[in-house]
Amino acid sequence: MKIHRIDHVGVIVNDLSAAKEFFLDFGLEVQGEWEMEGDLMDRMSGLNDVKVACVGLGKPDGQAWIELIKFYKPSDEKDSQQPFANTLGIRHIAFAVEDIEALVAKLKKKGTEIFSEIQQYKDSYKLCYCRGPEGIILELAEQIK
Repeated sequence: MKIHRIDHVGVIVNDLSAAKEFFLDFGLEVQGEWEMEGDLMDRMSGLNDVKVACVGLGKPDGQAWIELIKFYKPSDEKDSQQPFANTLGIRHIAFAVEDIEALVAKLKKKGTEIFSEIQQYKDSYKLCYCRGPEGIILELAEQIK
Protein backbone atom coordinates (compact mmCIF):
# COMPACT_ATOMS: atom_id res chain seq x y z
CA MET A 1 0.00 0.00 0.00
CA LYS A 2 1.30 3.43 -0.94
CA ILE A 3 -0.19 6.90 -0.46
CA HIS A 4 0.68 9.19 -3.36
CA ARG A 5 -0.46 12.59 -2.02
CA ILE A 6 -3.30 14.47 -0.37
CA ASP A 7 -5.78 14.96 -3.19
CA HIS A 8 -8.20 17.54 -1.79
CA VAL A 9 -9.86 18.98 1.28
CA GLY A 10 -13.66 19.12 1.35
CA VAL A 11 -15.27 22.18 2.96
CA ILE A 12 -19.02 22.30 3.53
CA VAL A 13 -20.49 25.79 3.00
CA ASN A 14 -23.94 27.39 3.00
CA ASP A 15 -23.18 30.13 0.45
CA LEU A 16 -21.33 28.36 -2.35
CA SER A 17 -21.08 31.40 -4.62
CA ALA A 18 -19.60 33.64 -1.87
CA ALA A 19 -17.07 30.98 -0.86
CA LYS A 20 -16.13 30.41 -4.51
CA GLU A 21 -15.69 34.15 -5.07
CA PHE A 22 -13.46 34.44 -1.97
CA PHE A 23 -11.11 31.68 -3.13
CA LEU A 24 -11.03 32.98 -6.71
CA ASP A 25 -10.06 36.41 -5.38
CA PHE A 26 -7.52 34.69 -3.10
CA GLY A 27 -5.79 33.35 -6.21
CA LEU A 28 -7.15 29.85 -6.78
CA GLU A 29 -8.74 28.78 -10.07
CA VAL A 30 -11.83 26.67 -10.72
CA GLN A 31 -10.77 23.12 -11.59
CA GLY A 32 -14.33 21.85 -11.95
CA GLU A 33 -17.98 22.37 -10.98
CA TRP A 34 -20.64 19.68 -10.66
CA GLU A 35 -23.80 18.55 -8.91
CA MET A 36 -24.48 15.10 -7.49
CA GLU A 37 -27.57 13.33 -6.19
CA GLY A 38 -29.05 9.87 -6.12
CA ASP A 39 -28.17 6.45 -4.77
CA LEU A 40 -24.39 6.75 -5.22
CA MET A 41 -24.26 10.06 -3.34
CA ASP A 42 -26.52 8.67 -0.61
CA ARG A 43 -24.27 5.63 -0.13
CA MET A 44 -21.05 7.70 -0.19
CA SER A 45 -22.29 10.22 2.38
CA GLY A 46 -24.26 7.87 4.60
CA LEU A 47 -27.27 10.21 4.28
CA ASN A 48 -30.63 9.91 2.53
CA ASP A 49 -31.99 11.91 -0.40
CA VAL A 50 -28.74 13.86 -0.88
CA LYS A 51 -28.28 16.66 -3.41
CA VAL A 52 -25.04 18.66 -3.49
CA ALA A 53 -23.30 21.23 -5.65
CA CYS A 54 -19.50 21.30 -5.67
CA VAL A 55 -16.73 23.59 -6.85
CA GLY A 56 -13.13 22.36 -7.01
CA LEU A 57 -10.51 25.10 -6.72
CA GLY A 58 -6.74 24.86 -6.96
CA LYS A 59 -3.64 26.03 -8.76
CA PRO A 60 -2.91 25.06 -12.38
CA ASP A 61 -0.03 22.82 -11.26
CA GLY A 62 -2.60 20.22 -10.19
CA GLN A 63 -1.44 19.82 -6.61
CA ALA A 64 -3.99 19.43 -3.79
CA TRP A 65 -7.18 21.44 -4.14
CA ILE A 66 -10.19 22.57 -2.15
CA GLU A 67 -13.63 21.14 -2.82
CA LEU A 68 -16.39 23.51 -1.69
CA ILE A 69 -19.64 21.59 -1.13
CA LYS A 70 -23.15 22.96 -0.71
CA PHE A 71 -25.70 20.44 0.62
CA TYR A 72 -29.10 21.36 -0.78
CA LYS A 73 -30.59 18.20 0.73
CA PRO A 74 -30.36 17.38 3.57
CA SER A 75 -29.24 20.73 4.93
CA ASP A 76 -27.53 21.22 8.27
CA GLU A 77 -30.02 22.70 10.70
CA LYS A 78 -27.36 24.57 12.68
CA ASP A 79 -25.68 27.80 11.69
CA SER A 80 -21.97 27.60 11.00
CA GLN A 81 -19.89 27.94 14.13
CA GLN A 82 -16.92 30.29 14.39
CA PRO A 83 -14.15 27.99 15.69
CA PHE A 84 -10.95 29.21 17.27
CA ALA A 85 -7.48 28.01 16.27
CA ASN A 86 -7.50 25.57 19.23
CA THR A 87 -10.97 24.06 18.62
CA LEU A 88 -10.72 20.27 18.31
CA GLY A 89 -10.94 18.78 14.82
CA ILE A 90 -9.66 19.86 11.45
CA ARG A 91 -9.18 23.57 11.95
CA HIS A 92 -7.35 25.30 9.13
CA ILE A 93 -6.06 25.10 5.59
CA ALA A 94 -2.46 26.25 5.14
CA PHE A 95 -1.27 27.97 1.98
CA ALA A 96 2.35 28.54 1.00
CA VAL A 97 2.29 32.09 -0.34
CA GLU A 98 4.56 34.68 -1.87
CA ASP A 99 4.63 38.25 -0.50
CA ILE A 100 2.52 37.66 2.60
CA GLU A 101 2.41 41.38 3.40
CA ALA A 102 0.74 42.22 0.08
CA LEU A 103 -1.71 39.32 0.41
CA VAL A 104 -2.70 40.27 3.96
CA ALA A 105 -3.18 43.90 2.88
CA LYS A 106 -5.41 42.74 0.01
CA LEU A 107 -7.46 40.51 2.32
CA LYS A 108 -7.85 43.33 4.90
CA LYS A 109 -9.02 45.69 2.18
CA LYS A 110 -11.69 43.13 1.20
CA GLY A 111 -12.86 42.94 4.83
CA THR A 112 -11.37 39.53 5.65
CA GLU A 113 -10.86 38.99 9.39
CA ILE A 114 -7.14 38.80 10.08
CA PHE A 115 -6.86 37.46 13.62
CA SER A 116 -3.10 37.41 13.97
CA GLU A 117 -0.58 39.90 12.76
CA ILE A 118 2.20 38.54 10.54
CA GLN A 119 4.68 36.75 12.77
CA GLN A 120 8.15 35.48 11.95
CA TYR A 121 9.06 31.95 13.00
CA LYS A 122 12.82 31.77 13.45
CA ASP A 123 14.59 32.45 10.15
CA SER A 124 12.31 30.17 8.17
CA TYR A 125 8.70 31.46 7.84
CA LYS A 126 6.42 34.46 8.10
CA LEU A 127 2.98 33.29 9.29
CA CYS A 128 -0.49 34.74 9.65
CA TYR A 129 -4.02 33.44 10.32
CA CYS A 130 -7.21 34.82 8.81
CA ARG A 131 -10.85 33.78 8.62
CA GLY A 132 -12.47 33.25 5.25
CA PRO A 133 -16.16 32.78 4.45
CA GLU A 134 -18.27 30.82 6.94
CA GLY A 135 -15.46 30.66 9.49
CA ILE A 136 -12.90 28.83 7.33
CA ILE A 137 -9.50 29.46 8.95
CA LEU A 138 -6.58 29.97 6.57
CA GLU A 139 -2.94 29.90 7.59
CA LEU A 140 -0.69 31.90 5.30
CA ALA A 141 2.98 30.89 5.29
CA GLU A 142 5.77 32.59 3.37
CA GLN A 143 9.10 30.81 3.43
CA ILE A 144 11.99 33.17 4.12
CA LYS A 145 14.75 32.71 1.59
